[in-house]
Amino acid sequence: QTLVKPLSMAQEVVVCCAVLQAEGLQRLRSTHTQLRSSTQRGRFTTVSRSHTMAQQGATLQNYNNDLVRCIEDLREKREEVNRAIASEEEEKAKIQNDLRILTERLSRVNDGLARKISSRNEYDKTIQETEAAYQKILESSQTLLHVLKRESINLSKKKQVSS
Repeated sequence: QTLVKPLSMAQEVVVCCAVLQAEGLQRLRSTHTQLRSSTQRGRFTTVSRSHTMAQQGATLQNYNNDLVRCIEDLREKREEVNRAIASEEEEKAKIQNDLRILTERLSRVNDGLARKISSRNEYDKTIQETEAAYQKILESSQTLLHVLKRESINLSKKKQVSS
């Protein structure tokens, strides 16, 4: 499967002019051949010259009409491209505006996230400090409980010894 690349505007003008030129040369060759055969047969007269001049004028007018048509076609294609450009520029402007809005929104979300992460980190620090202090309180309570039990046992022994 071969892909055919579309012609550029300049290439289309060249092709159009080449086609016109080729058609014109073919017509001129045909006229020249007719003239040569007429002169060889001795039938070349002033009437045929004016007829030939009229044919050439008509041929030139046809070329002119074809060229004007080609130029009009090119202008229409240019206008199509111009409309497409305007449409895409409008789409580009909308996308840029959407991008600006989304960028601002992303910035606000990032700022909110940064504040919340900082707050969470403060909570984590406070929780760790509180848990550490609570652990020390538990250890101290356990130690105090052991001391109280030992003192209670000691007091009970002393009370028994004194009785």
